[in-house]
Amino acid sequence: MITPASPLAHRVARLDDLPALHALMNRAIAELQKPFLTPEQIEASYKVMGLDTQLVRDGTYFVIECEGVIVGCGGWSFRATLFGGDASIVARDTQRLDPATDAAKVRAMYTDPAYTRRGIGAAILSLCEGAARAAGFRRVELMATAAGVPLYRAVGYVPAGEGTDADINGVKVPLLRMTKAI
Repeated sequence: MITPASPLAHRVARLDDLPALHALMNRAIAELQKPFLTPEQIEASYKVMGLDTQLVRDGTYFVIECEGVIVGCGGWSFRATLFGGDASIVARDTQRLDPATDAAKVRAMYTDPAYTRRGIGAAILSLCEGAARAAGFRRVELMATAAGVPLYRAVGYVPAGEGTDADINGVKVPLLRMTKAI
C-alpha cells in the first residue's frame, strides 16, 4: 500500500510508459485546473496540453514513481517547440536549439492529483534544469498553465512578457510564458 511516507524514485520515461502517462495527464488536467479554469476552459485545455512523444524519443522526459506507480512526469527539450502534445492543435517545431543563445524548453509537467504537495513538480523541474544545464543551456523557459504558475514562481521562474490566451473554438485558455536562468 502506498502511504504519504512511501519513497519516490525517478527515471527517464520509456515508450511503454505512454498509456500510464496519458492517463495521469488526463487526471491532472481534469482535477488540478478546477480552481483556475471554468469547465469549458478545462475541456479546451486538452487541445493545447499533453505529451509530445518526441520528448520520450529524445530521452529528455522523466517520470517520478512511488512504489512502481508513475505519480508525476515532465521533461525538457533542446528543440524549438515550447508547448503542446501529439494530439494538440499547437504547431510543433523540431528544429534544434543553440545552447549558447537559446533557452531550453521545459515541457509537459504533470502530477497525479493524489500526489500533489509532495515536491514532485519541484523534483521534475530540478531534473530538467540539471539536464539542460549539462547540455550547455544557461536558460530555460516554459509555457505555464494557471495551475502551474504558483509552483514555477516558487522555484524562481519569472514571467517573460504578458500572459496569452490559447483560443480553442472561442474558448480562451490562459497561458503564461516564464523563464529562469540556470
